[in-house]
Amino acid sequence: MLEELIIDILPPIISICELMGIFVVAVSALRAFWHYCRGLVSRTPRDVKFELANGLATSLEFKMAAEILKTVLVRDLNELIVLGAVVLLRALLSLLIHFEMKEHHT
Repeated sequence: MLEELIIDILPPIISICELMGIFVVAVSALRAFWHYCRGLVSRTPRDVKFELANGLATSLEFKMAAEILKTVLVRDLNELIVLGAVVLLRALLSLLIHFEMKEHHT
């Protein structure tokens, strides 16, 4: 009974987490582009790269949350290997973005 409840409830939660990640990327990109255009017109420098990287890092966290929740639904070893590879790639991307943010900020 609990397993059926988890199987029914988890996919919408995973989809919501992924949609939140997509929303954060879209809003961050639009906001960074807006600040970039304002900086061109007003000739005041803006830290657009840092803003965009921060949004991308945040969206990757939402996407990683969805991947972690997907581990509950894994049925065989092949799915687990693919899921592990996706989590590893997203974690590496997140580390790379954080490293770039740190380098850019200093």
